[in-house]
Amino acid sequence: MGKVDLVRFESADALAQAAATAWLNSLPKTGPHFAAFSGGRIAARFFDAITSEVRARNTTLAHVDFFWGDERCVPPDDPESNYGLMCSRLLVPLKVPQDRVHRIKGELEPAAAAREASAEFASVVRPVLDFVFLGMGEDGHIASIFPGDAMEEPPTEFYRPVVASKPPPRRITLAMHTMVAVRNACVLASGSGKGEALRKSLGGASTPLGQLLQRRGFTWIFTNVSP
Repeated sequence: MGKVDLVRFESADALAQAAATAWLNSLPKTGPHFAAFSGGRIAARFFDAITSEVRARNTTLAHVDFFWGDERCVPPDDPESNYGLMCSRLLVPLKVPQDRVHRIKGELEPAAAAREASAEFASVVRPVLDFVFLGMGEDGHIASIFPGDAMEEPPTEFYRPVVASKPPPRRITLAMHTMVAVRNACVLASGSGKGEALRKSLGGASTPLGQLLQRRGFTWIFTNVSP
């Protein structure tokens, strides 16, 4: 297993604020910077913390290219849309330029949405993402890669369609090899019921998070649960 820096927090709000501060402190003053974000219960707090701190610093994210770790196969205005969540909490409030926003088109047929997202990723990102922020589910899933996923991924496809084990089932996810190659990966493991999955993943179990940790050289984990 690669090196893991596990940082514990007393609350989800403290976790979200620390992740926002760590990311903003890492940003170059000018671009490019390529980052991908996932949804999940911690995401709203995380996006709010980024927005508040960007405003407090009187700075801008106009040089950041925004991608998604995964997306549900729903229209962008659907309450289940990961894009919609970030749009309302961060992209619109901070007036991020539209040409910096590379959403997954969940309203398309899944295979077509994945192909289009992969093509856009390949045309923009040079050579790999600078950051990916991932949540973790009670079963150890990350992005929309769930336990039992065979992960048969062509190296030229950065995203792929999946059928998840929780609703909504049809989703698009970053491929595991894409997440392994990212310069900086930060897992935000927040919420009750996740301690066992985190413990198993850290112990070398073949959960999706465990496989990521085994294949990467270094990963941050910010958590408010005890593994």
